[in-house]
Amino acid sequence: MSYTTNTIFDKSTPVVTNIIIVNVLMLIASNAFNISSFALFYPSSPFFKPYQFVTHMFMHVGIFHLIFNMYALWMFGKILEKVWGSQRFFIYYFVTGLGAAAIYTLVNYFLLNSVESHINPALLENMKSLLESHPELIDKDIYMRHWDEITSIPVIGASGAVFGVLLGFGMLFPNTVLRLLFPPIALKTKYFVMIYGAIELYLAINNPVGGGIAHTAHLGGMIFGFILIKLWNKKRNIFY
Repeated sequence: MSYTTNTIFDKSTPVVTNIIIVNVLMLIASNAFNISSFALFYPSSPFFKPYQFVTHMFMHVGIFHLIFNMYALWMFGKILEKVWGSQRFFIYYFVTGLGAAAIYTLVNYFLLNSVESHINPALLENMKSLLESHPELIDKDIYMRHWDEITSIPVIGASGAVFGVLLGFGMLFPNTVLRLLFPPIALKTKYFVMIYGAIELYLAINNPVGGGIAHTAHLGGMIFGFILIKLWNKKRNIFY
C-alpha cells in the first residue's frame, strides 16, 4: 500500500491527537510546577513510584525532544490508527511504551548487579555519602559512575512507544518509501527500521547507561511492538 502527500498530511486521528495534547500539557506543567516525580526512577530509588511506568511516557526534557517524538507519532501513528482502529492502536501504543520501560529497567537491573559485584559491600553500603564527600571518584571509577547513574537519574519521554510505532509502520508498510531530510535520500520503510534498530542495538551494547539517551528503551519499544503484532497476526490466522 502506498500513501500520497495528501494522505500523510491529512486530518489526524483521535488517539494520536489526544496523546499529543497530553504530552504538550505535561511539558507546560513540568516547566510551571515541580512534577519530577512523574519521571521513571529505578525501583530501588527512594523516588520511585509504580505510576511512573505510565507517567514518564508523557514527559519530555524540552521542546525539541517533544517536537521530535510527537512529529514521528503524528506521521506514522495516525496511519496505524486508521488501519487498526483507535482501540487497537491505543493498546499498541501503551504496550510498547510500558514494554520499553520494562526492558530499560531489566537491563539496568543486570547492569547494577554487575556493578555491585565490582564494589566492596561496605563501600556499596555507604555509596551515597561517599560520592557526596568525594565526587572526584565518579570520574575515576566507571563502576561507581554507572551505579550512580542507574539509581539516581530517571528516564522520561515517549521515545520507547514512538519506536514501537515506527516498527509497526515498518511491518505493515515495508515497501513504503520515506524521503529523508538527513541524509537526503529515499529509503523503503523496512530498511529504515532495520538501520535504526541496528544503530540503537549498537549504542545500547557499547554505551548501556546511555549518555542521556535510553537506547535500551527504544529497543524495548520495538521488541514489544514486534511481539504484539505477531500475536495479533497469529490470532487473526486462527479465527479467519
